[in-house]
Amino acid sequence: MKISLNWLNDFINTSELPSKGSAEELDVLLTNTGLEVEGIESQETIPGGLKGFVVGEVITCEKFQVKDKTLSATTVNVGQEELLQIVCGAANVAAGQKVIVATPGTQLYDKEGKPLFTIEKRKVYGQPSEGMICAEDEIGIGESHDGILVLDTQLPNGTPAAEYFQLNSDQVIEIGLTPNRADAASHWGVARDIKAVSGLEIKLPDVAEITSGENIHPIQVIVEDEGCTRFCGLTIDGVEVKDSPEWLKERLIAIGLRPINNIVDITNFICHGLGQPMHAYDWSEIKGGKLLVKTLPKGTEFVTLDEVKRKLHGEELMICDAETAIGIAGVMGGADSGIKSKTTRVFLEVAHFRPERIRKASQLHSLKSDASFRFERGTDVEAKMFALKYAAKLILEIAGGKITSEITDFYPEKAVRVQISSSFQRINDYIGIEIPSKEIVRILEALDFEFVKNDEANFEVLAPLYRVDVTREADLVEEILRIHGLDNVPLSEHLSANFLSEFPTIDKEKNQLKISQSLLAKGFNEIITNSLTKEEFHQWIAKDLEFETVQILNRLSEDLGVMRQHVVFQGLETLAHNINRRQKDLKLFEFGKTYHKKGEKYLEKRHLSLLVSGLWMGETWEVNPGKSQFYHLFQLVQSLMWQMGSPAFDTETIENSDIYAFGLKVLVNKKAVISLGLIQPDLAAKFDVKQEAFLADFDWDFWVKQSKDKFVYQEISKFPEVRRDLSLVIDKTVTFQSIKKTASQFEKNLLKSVSIFDVYEGKNLGEGKKSYSVSFTLQDEQQTLTDKVIDSTMERLMKGFEKDLGAVIRK
Repeated sequence: MKISLNWLNDFINTSELPSKGSAEELDVLLTNTGLEVEGIESQETIPGGLKGFVVGEVITCEKFQVKDKTLSATTVNVGQEELLQIVCGAANVAAGQKVIVATPGTQLYDKEGKPLFTIEKRKVYGQPSEGMICAEDEIGIGESHDGILVLDTQLPNGTPAAEYFQLNSDQVIEIGLTPNRADAASHWGVARDIKAVSGLEIKLPDVAEITSGENIHPIQVIVEDEGCTRFCGLTIDGVEVKDSPEWLKERLIAIGLRPINNIVDITNFICHGLGQPMHAYDWSEIKGGKLLVKTLPKGTEFVTLDEVKRKLHGEELMICDAETAIGIAGVMGGADSGIKSKTTRVFLEVAHFRPERIRKASQLHSLKSDASFRFERGTDVEAKMFALKYAAKLILEIAGGKITSEITDFYPEKAVRVQISSSFQRINDYIGIEIPSKEIVRILEALDFEFVKNDEANFEVLAPLYRVDVTREADLVEEILRIHGLDNVPLSEHLSANFLSEFPTIDKEKNQLKISQSLLAKGFNEIITNSLTKEEFHQWIAKDLEFETVQILNRLSEDLGVMRQHVVFQGLETLAHNINRRQKDLKLFEFGKTYHKKGEKYLEKRHLSLLVSGLWMGETWEVNPGKSQFYHLFQLVQSLMWQMGSPAFDTETIENSDIYAFGLKVLVNKKAVISLGLIQPDLAAKFDVKQEAFLADFDWDFWVKQSKDKFVYQEISKFPEVRRDLSLVIDKTVTFQSIKKTASQFEKNLLKSVSIFDVYEGKNLGEGKKSYSVSFTLQDEQQTLTDKVIDSTMERLMKGFEKDLGAVIRK
């Protein structure tokens, strides 16, 4: 939220603060009260703020000819000890004139505020020139370049041009407003916090002269829905819609708003000045002289002010006339009822709506506005009439006209202020220091809390209605503490606690960091993606889902309507984003969650996902690059499993999957803890990924529990390994994992590893057959293996393969 320092001073004179109300001083003051200042920037009506431009007087002027040009060599008094010598090409320059001079070092800008050049001392056709006598366009105050600007002024020479033109430079403070501080969503609201800290008084305009007029152009207000708790309005006739005065434009431009016309600008001025959203209707567009607040049937079409046709959901509060809808209450008006250049009669409306209704309507249509920002957090119901009268006063002053209706005020049930009880001792117990009771009373009264009881020990206060976030004793403590100042609460020299923290034996963050560093070392990049996604995506992988999808009730859009049940969606979106930007060789990993609904329960699962696509290794002159393959990923997965203290595991082929074209599941105690494989090309293509992509999905909750900070080492055996190879002809359905499992069953002591180094398929093997060339590494930790032991072991393995796998040993 942006706050203009000039605008803020309309409410409170910050120049009376110790440092004269500088933006830097307000930065500290506001941040300490909980309104964190995120940035400060200067706002200038004219680019550069006319720095370096001064009022000067032409003392002498001598013409000289250069080819077909007539120039003037002048001397100019700019309030310095010596006169400036300036060459001027304007025909109207003459001695005795008061002019605007750009002194050496002055930066000139174009119409769009971009720097042009800097004025320097130089020679022009042999004549010294120490500045420039300026025309309107060179200063930035107009378009004319017919000649220099001649002033009619008695200001002394050297007076800054900004002072002559009465430029109002401004500083804009960017505040990171937290959702609970709806009361500070305006210049008035920020001023209230400054008042509470400094004791300065707040200035508000006098609106006493704004009263009901002759009831010539009444609008009947009918509220049919309890979502509207107050509705104020009046009619002004005879207005002239035109550009706003400069002061009003400056206020809006400073905070990033575009001036439209005087009527609309005033409503925006009230919204950002007082925190009271309001709307101005073209009176002639209100059919039947009625305004109704109600809901409309689901499916009703309505065109908002941004000219977008929207279908209503039947839950939105709508502002309607006698025939049709003319606005979504608290969110945005309609396209037809807004102020036009020919409007002469307006109806002003300031209303109060229940925050939850506005929040729901805004989310249903993914429509955010300055009005909805304030309404959905809560506005001050008591300030509605003041805002209406102030807006009317400004319109009468700026646009003319007169009030031609009674002032409507639908307010059937007065808002009740929250009453909170506490004691001075409890406040101090909460804060941890002794704050005098008089200081507590001063702070609360400065924040507009009203004491209804105050004895030596206990007190009761009524919270102001604009503080919708203060409802309990703890909120009072927060209010007192932020105004008293957190920096004024000293830290004890000896910090202590009356309990011992229990630290888990497994450091989850440390384990995650360890795996992250390992993956980074292997050329992977970490990604962080959104857990919200499209509901449609889950329909594409329905076979792989065992739970229901978690729906977002207050969804921002249909694209972010559900919580993801699988990591593949955002993974493919990230691949597509990079591939479309010519980054085709990708290795990515992410630690993220998936979300599931099981009956009435909700489940969260943590995952580590790996995604690889394109080349596994970069192109070099020495090595022929190869594409990423399933076995590259599986080898990496095994390496990570070893790092995390892998238990004994089995593998199972993935079949009938919407996610994987082929792949494996890693099973521990018959539970799948990793799945990996080639992503279905059809699924990848839906995300615009047209190259092969492989995914490994770890059940991170399981692997965190397996991780060990300590590893057990053993001495390398002094005795040599022995390798033996076998060629096995087996059915195509037999997997390599089955071979490893069978081998370990028939030899548990000497067999150190089993690996495959060739696969062959051909007609000569027979239909449905394949040949695996498998190597076996044997080793005895205690002695050198003899040929007899080796042959006996291999014979036992071959019999096991023939018996359990139906293998034929090729010799």
